[in-house]
Amino acid sequence: MIANPSPQGGIYIALGANLASPVHGPPRQTLEAALARLAVEGVTIVRRSSWWRSAPFPAADQPDFVNGVVEVDTPLDPPALLDLLHRIEADFGRVRLRTWEARILDLDLLDFRGQVRTAGAADGPGAAPVLPHPRLAGRLFVLLPLQEVAPGWRHPVGGEEIGALIGAAFPLDISML
Repeated sequence: MIANPSPQGGIYIALGANLASPVHGPPRQTLEAALARLAVEGVTIVRRSSWWRSAPFPAADQPDFVNGVVEVDTPLDPPALLDLLHRIEADFGRVRLRTWEARILDLDLLDFRGQVRTAGAADGPGAAPVLPHPRLAGRLFVLLPLQEVAPGWRHPVGGEEIGALIGAAFPLDISML
């Protein structure tokens, strides 16, 4: 099911990495290369957050993550944008084996102009993604950079202000780089 989008909402993408890329180098350089690739693909970066360092969540024996959020503009619809994000991840060497694993690159579509879409039985390749991102609300490593980019952002489902979501999120060892 897709609810009507908010006419004022933006399109927000979270970026994260905690493994070096053989081609692009350490995580921060890999994330910069991913931003450049988005631009090459016709996705305009409107605003971007600082880079943030965070411990893995849940706690794991792996390197810290570098995270950020960008607001973008694109003619793509949500399924096409998510497909592009997955293609870029794969081109950068991401292989999805299990949840919470270390990764070279993670690109998540957080919010697409306030659209709300839940998963459906007919979902499959090319289906519209679940929006907003289903685990967005509890993740400080997403919420803090999102607040930098969109300080007035509200969760499209419950309408919670971003500051309230940050206050309720699971504590995490996180700092701005």
